[in-house]
Amino acid sequence: MAEEHSVQMILPDGKQEELQLSPGAHLKTLADRFADRYDLPILGAICDNRVVSLEGKVNTFKSIEFITMRDKNGRLIFLRSLLFVFIKAAREMFPHAQLHIEYGIGNGLYCYFEGLEWIRLEEVEELEKKMREIIAQDLRFIRKEVPTAEAVRLFKEAGLQDKVRLFSTRTDETSSVYYLGGLIDYFYGHLAYSTGAITDFRLQYYNRGIVLLLPDQSDPTKVEAFKDQPKFFNIITENKKWLDILDLENCGQLNEAVRRGRAKEIVLVQESLHEKKLAIIADEIHRRREVVRVVSIAGPSSSGKTTTAKRLAIQLRVNGFRPLLISLDNYFIDRDKTPKDASGKHDFEGLDAIDVALFNEQVIRLLQGKGTNLQRYDFLTGKSARGEVKIRLPKNGIIIIEGIHGLNPQLFTDLNYDRTYKIYVSALANLNIDNHNRIPTTDCRLIRRMVRDAQFRGHDAIETIDRWPSVRRGEERNIFPYQERADIMFNSSLVYELSVLRKYAEPVLQKITPDQREHLEARRLLKFLSFFEPVDETFIPFNSILREFIGDSAFDY
Repeated sequence: MAEEHSVQMILPDGKQEELQLSPGAHLKTLADRFADRYDLPILGAICDNRVVSLEGKVNTFKSIEFITMRDKNGRLIFLRSLLFVFIKAAREMFPHAQLHIEYGIGNGLYCYFEGLEWIRLEEVEELEKKMREIIAQDLRFIRKEVPTAEAVRLFKEAGLQDKVRLFSTRTDETSSVYYLGGLIDYFYGHLAYSTGAITDFRLQYYNRGIVLLLPDQSDPTKVEAFKDQPKFFNIITENKKWLDILDLENCGQLNEAVRRGRAKEIVLVQESLHEKKLAIIADEIHRRREVVRVVSIAGPSSSGKTTTAKRLAIQLRVNGFRPLLISLDNYFIDRDKTPKDASGKHDFEGLDAIDVALFNEQVIRLLQGKGTNLQRYDFLTGKSARGEVKIRLPKNGIIIIEGIHGLNPQLFTDLNYDRTYKIYVSALANLNIDNHNRIPTTDCRLIRRMVRDAQFRGHDAIETIDRWPSVRRGEERNIFPYQERADIMFNSSLVYELSVLRKYAEPVLQKITPDQREHLEARRLLKFLSFFEPVDETFIPFNSILREFIGDSAFDY
């Protein structure tokens, strides 16, 4: 019998309990023993700063912390497990159709069936009923590690061509495959022990497809009603058209295209799509020129707002305008007066961190033809001051405002909000790994920010990862509630960007050691970056949004 060793159990209240366990003991057995200490089903564990599934053994771990939906990693386990149930139920109902898990919209995930022109409301209800039956059966999720060549063969036999392409471009000797009731699939991350761990969800018919509604992040015990976002859905539709133009659908196809020498073509066509969309926006502003004298650009962190503003300014020049760019960052109040969040850190994401009155005063002076010394903020000293040069709006002048609060009506206390042309910019849609494994756009933005922080701001990946939850809370509070107020949305994502960012992101992520708490996130990000065949930045135009993050941009920042 294996010798027992000491393990520190970290409980939900933060207290620790020392246990003597055999390395052969199963984590699932231990989870059942402690289940009554948790208000939600246990989905996995963090053992010695690594996420592990409950099917594993205790081994020689020194610390074990079980996770539920209240933990980010637990929520990801829940989502993957729910998706597998969804996939299985869909395969049983529509065996000749291919389910595509697409994009996050509102409080759910938009999905559609390839090979099924239309889905009826009663079929959506039947599909949800079948999913609940699978959950009630408490079926095991089974993971097997097989040679990658064997995984390709298994996926080919199952008719999963998207995974055949993906794994045919993998260099790992072995790969994981997952089974649920005889159905094979792949997920880049752990699943729950069995379907019984899935608590709740709902299906909503939407635009010839389905939205899979998920438990609320702040309260995982409830599922909120669907929040429609029609303008956001239009961007999803536009992105699908862009992918069709590029003849790409998923990561496997991108990797194949790169290996066939199509990287330059993909880069140039994608960049042209961006340029054309910006020209369309500039033309629309010109059409409204008798009314619009202010353009306001908003979007979350690392969405490419600054580059978008500069590129749009060029397109407006072509249309006869004389643009003046104003960054809201220059209207930060002095750092020592900046409000603090619950953790005691300065909250730069809130509108209270902006001198709203001064902003309105200076923009109005410009619109009235008066000169003003625009505000400037020094990020090193944390102090604000007036610029030395008095600025006037030239003939045919138009003001472009750029900042996270650009769509918030409360920013425009004296300006006419309705006469402002509003643009929402974000990496709203991207290439998925395969039909069932999506990459959240927030992850793409995190990678962008991490690369930029390391390249130009002297921040390592630990600092970026540590700050990210606060940034995300600020986005949820100050940006996303206003995105549907935009006159138009601009999708700044680039189909090839993760293939380029990989070589910049991997070294900074690999510096995070296993004993640092950010290592969990670093491992996850490294995992999905590994799916993308590297692309050199040689062909990327100097005015590309990606240049804002990797350098050598034609613009000054």
